Amino acid sequence: MTTTTTPRPWLASYGQVPAEIDADAHRSVVSLLEQAMQQYADKTAFCAFGRTLSYAEVDRMSARFATWLQRELGVAKGDRVAVMMPNLAAFPIVFLGITRLGAVQVNVNPLYTPRELAHQLRDAGARAIVIFNGATPTLAEVLEDTPVTRVVGVSPGDGLGVALPGPAADARIAAKVIALGPILEGDGPTDYAAPEIGGEDLLFLQYTGGTTGLSKGACLSHRNLVANTEQYKAFLRETLRPGEEVVVTALPLYHIFALMVNLISYFSLGAQNWLVANPRDMDGLVDTLKKARPTVLTGVNTLYAGMAAHPRLAEVDFSRLLQAAGGGSAIMEATSNRWQEITGQMVLEGYGLSETSPVLTLNPPFVGRFTGTTGLPFPSTDIKLIDKEGREVPVGTAGEICAKGPQVMRGYWQKPEANAEAFTADGYFRTGDVGVFDAQGFLKIVDRIKDMIIVSGFNVYPNEIEAVATACPGVLECACIGVPDDKTGEAVALFAVAMPGAALDEAALLAHCRAALTAYKVPRLVRIVEALPKSTVGKVLRRELRAPH
Repeated sequence: MTTTTTPRPWLASYGQVPAEIDADAHRSVVSLLEQAMQQYADKTAFCAFGRTLSYAEVDRMSARFATWLQRELGVAKGDRVAVMMPNLAAFPIVFLGITRLGAVQVNVNPLYTPRELAHQLRDAGARAIVIFNGATPTLAEVLEDTPVTRVVGVSPGDGLGVALPGPAADARIAAKVIALGPILEGDGPTDYAAPEIGGEDLLFLQYTGGTTGLSKGACLSHRNLVANTEQYKAFLRETLRPGEEVVVTALPLYHIFALMVNLISYFSLGAQNWLVANPRDMDGLVDTLKKARPTVLTGVNTLYAGMAAHPRLAEVDFSRLLQAAGGGSAIMEATSNRWQEITGQMVLEGYGLSETSPVLTLNPPFVGRFTGTTGLPFPSTDIKLIDKEGREVPVGTAGEICAKGPQVMRGYWQKPEANAEAFTADGYFRTGDVGVFDAQGFLKIVDRIKDMIIVSGFNVYPNEIEAVATACPGVLECACIGVPDDKTGEAVALFAVAMPGAALDEAALLAHCRAALTAYKVPRLVRIVEALPKSTVGKVLRRELRAPH
């Protein structure tokens, strides 16, 4: 980490948190997780569909899969293998099998369109894909136009030793699909030839959302993920209990937030992980929470808002819950307050990106109240805010968030021009987000640069409008965008979703906003809608709200 003459106010707020971590505490993610599989061999690692897997079983089946990949498919260190599935028990087993060979996992959203899938497979140069059978119709549309030559099909019960109902592989490519279940659960060899894997070796190609064009693959190394795991554990060390944690994973594991926090970090701590394959099934999620009685939850604002509004959430015993972390998009104060009323725990908001493995900042557990910020930078992380000329701005002034640390990617896969734009001359990653530090070093995200609305020359930040609107009685969630206006250049348009059974009208919401916002920030257009367009991770897609209505 480079030194700087500008004071870093967050260091004084750390308390017992160390200022630095050892990013090389483990040679690779493989060595980190193999240590856990030995230490916690007899403990339950995963729960799914009423079945359990021990750490020893995950160890054995992932070694069997690694051996099969190496001998049957010729997968070698550095090869890219795509993985396209929801949170099934097979996911961590497949991940460990690929990783043990030094191969690179390309995480693919199982709800991708054919166009999105084809681009990612071609861009990554993936020769093999491990895919949930339910997603094979998408693959069938484009398989011939990709470098993929081998397809491994996944069923819901694979790895659990049980046949569960699930879709068959698409008939168009069924003859090419190799079933995963018999590979994992058979008596095949486990003696793969383990390569030397170091911190700089590539672990993931994590594709960005592609909000401004075709998605790019963030190159995340073993050291990046070891570092972010060590940062997470150092930051939360006062509340972590190795060997005793119970985590419910409703966020998709193909997304870097759940992949780093729920899977890699908590697996290394010997946690019991309850996998939720379909978080949109709120009744099923509540049932899982009742059985698991988690100590840890992760989610995005929409997930917490949905759970807090569910009439059956009161059935869940949250007495063991010590931490609820949120990210991906801003956590609204109203959501956190509702969640705290029900569970006793506020939602600790954090901030990060695919390019930063992902966590850069997090609210520490000792804050005790909703801060409206994304918390303090992680240990060994330096963040500076810069203006349009690239000059660092003082504390209290908004600027583009630029980050440097061992969790920051080396660059985008085969995109030298994008890399040149993505980093400052002194090596800080430019996030494209606008933030401001307070005197204690807590970072508040003002907004994405491109999402800022300019009304008559005044900057309006959607997060502020949304926080106000969400506090209006009857509002479940909302989003705002800028729309063209003849008089002011742009005006604020607000889209809101009502709570179940609530009587919410546009006039009341507008009056609420008028009472809390200066005139130029008050929405010119207010619409009550049934739902907001979202990504599979739960982020509101503002670009879709901008489409003609």
